[in-house]
Amino acid sequence: MRQVKNMYQALYRKWRPQTFDQVVGQKHITDTLKNQVKTGRLSHAYLFIGTRGTGKATCARILARAVNCEHPVDGNPCCECEACRGILDGSIMDVVELDAASNNGVDNVRALREEAVFSPSAVRKRVYIVDEVHMLSTAAFNALLKILEEPPEHLMFILATTELGKVPATILSRCQRHSFKRIDVPEIAEYLEYIAGQEHFSLTHEAAELIARLAEGGVRDALSLLDQCSARESIDVEAVYAAMGLAGKRRIAELLEHILRHDTSAAITLFSELWMDGKDPAALLGELSQLLRDLLLLRFAPRGGENLLASGFDRATLDSFDGRMTKEELLAALDTLQSAQAAMRSVNNPRMNAELCLVSLCESTAGESLSQLRARLSRLEEQLERGVSAAIATAATKMAEIESPAPEQKTLEAPSAPPRPSPVQPQPPRPAEEAGRTGAEDRAPWEEPTSSPQPQSAPQEELVPKPVEPETAADTAPEPTGDFWKAVCKRVSPKLSMELRVYLNSEDMISGRLDGEVLRLEAKPGFAYGRFNRPELLELISQAASAVRGKETRALLSERKGTNEPKRSLDELRVFKEVRFEE
Repeated sequence: MRQVKNMYQALYRKWRPQTFDQVVGQKHITDTLKNQVKTGRLSHAYLFIGTRGTGKATCARILARAVNCEHPVDGNPCCECEACRGILDGSIMDVVELDAASNNGVDNVRALREEAVFSPSAVRKRVYIVDEVHMLSTAAFNALLKILEEPPEHLMFILATTELGKVPATILSRCQRHSFKRIDVPEIAEYLEYIAGQEHFSLTHEAAELIARLAEGGVRDALSLLDQCSARESIDVEAVYAAMGLAGKRRIAELLEHILRHDTSAAITLFSELWMDGKDPAALLGELSQLLRDLLLLRFAPRGGENLLASGFDRATLDSFDGRMTKEELLAALDTLQSAQAAMRSVNNPRMNAELCLVSLCESTAGESLSQLRARLSRLEEQLERGVSAAIATAATKMAEIESPAPEQKTLEAPSAPPRPSPVQPQPPRPAEEAGRTGAEDRAPWEEPTSSPQPQSAPQEELVPKPVEPETAADTAPEPTGDFWKAVCKRVSPKLSMELRVYLNSEDMISGRLDGEVLRLEAKPGFAYGRFNRPELLELISQAASAVRGKETRALLSERKGTNEPKRSLDELRVFKEVRFEE
């Protein structure tokens, strides 16, 4: 007779756990079930909830063997007694597995109910494992209620489902629920490396992590993907991408770079190359969606979002794209990709659908949907905010350079010309704008610029000149040179702020006249005088005057005197306040 070789068995079947201790990533459930088996406090109905490939059916089979095992070991089945071996090979008919997807009618449940009342023939407990229980019809659920509520002592139900919302509340209230979680990527990767070592596969750590991410928390999916890649001698990242029909991180990052640069031609060309390499358009858009999802998570949660990354890109690549798209643009791009992926299920030409999606992503100004309009508006707001912020920063820097307060220094008097006493005159009340200034600003004298030093024998001009009689000032003042002063104002205006330009071009605020080698400036007492009483500003005016004259010229500032406004003493103002006007 011809010898029949052993058939190859899939990895997820070959490495299916046989005890609770072998289950990966569900310790919170396996410890509870082990303790119940050891203490004998078992429920008559269990409901296992979780996504695909997380161990629901596996734990149900282990529990069915554990409650019937003749020699349990710390709550685990021994896998050596007749009961364990009979349940494993299917020779014991008291443990029944049903698929509710194909046995979802009321007649099937009635037949189950009629058989369940009989005592088991070979083991202690008759166990019914119903997978995908949410697929049962309403009549079938109603038929299951009575026996599920008051079952015989020898009967146990283990129900499993991936959609808890479709299970009636009457069923939920009669079961002990256990929720199976998605398994972390490092835990799945470690398990894959262990199996690869046992199967003599050459699996790199990066490839194991990539397979674990693609499995989305399911061990069965991870083992199926590893089985698919096992035909290669060395299983690395590129081998996984090739086996899965994926584009790879580098090419997906390159595609996103073309989209951000609005280079439609380069994006379509790259997609055509990926198409010719056999890449699936839906998988390609899915990879791009994962990358944009990770960027969105890092934008909203820069610290906690790192634990939620699913695209497999390193942090350096993600940081290179960070900040180049607004939140609204990321949401609009994800909306476009999801719509294209959903439409691919019903179109005959997925390539055209993917190309239209890429064109829409590159030409972001062409869309008219609400999300795309919001994205375009957010981009305009960001550009406007950046422009305004830059302008404000530049203006603030210039104002700080011009309007920085001058250091306090003592007034220097010429030794050869001591000041003569001046008559005491009553001072008018200070204006409101002067009231807010400190005394140091009122008393600060003009300081000569260091670029034009003067000999020590020359008298120093005070910032506030001594008051003289109007007649004397009028007789000794030189003739004003209006054209020269206008030329100086025109030359220095571009270096000043808008406020100082307004003051400079107003004769009421400040005026200038050339007196030999000195440009004498007279400013209106109060706010105007305080704004121009800055050494840096006077230095700028001196440089402009020197450039206009062609020779060195100094600018000296003083308060304007000799106005026609009458001056009142404090006593006169008090008397004026007490006057009563009669009709």
